[in-house]
Amino acid sequence: MRTIYIDADACPVTRIAEEIARRHGIPVTILCDTNHVMFSDYSTIKLIGAGADAVDLALINLCKAGDIVITQDYGVAALALGKGALAVHQSGKCFTDENIGGLLMDRHLAKKARRSGKHHLKGPAKRTEEDDRRFAESFEKMIAALETP
Repeated sequence: MRTIYIDADACPVTRIAEEIARRHGIPVTILCDTNHVMFSDYSTIKLIGAGADAVDLALINLCKAGDIVITQDYGVAALALGKGALAVHQSGKCFTDENIGGLLMDRHLAKKARRSGKHHLKGPAKRTEEDDRRFAESFEKMIAALETP
């Protein structure tokens, strides 16, 4: 059975994803580190020890082909795609084999610019209701595509 895995550390769409998954009868596993306490009446919550990338590694070890991964981490998305899972960003952007390379390169270049100290890059814009709507729409389409024979 397919599962939805949520990289829940700082994930603003956890409840939206749970509501949609519940309607489709798809189990959800939420992974978070010991710095984030989460509760759910629907999902399984896996509390992973704190540490750099601990949640990311646990999620990748659990997911398999046909699962859906919700993450804002391009590296996690790339690894999930490599295992045959689908991946979606909290903004609703679907990660694909076609776009993940460019996204990873953009991330690398932004990190390089930050390290140089010459460039100040703005953080993400404040989340809006439109962002939530866009995520819900993309997530529903992703599930529908998996349900279509």
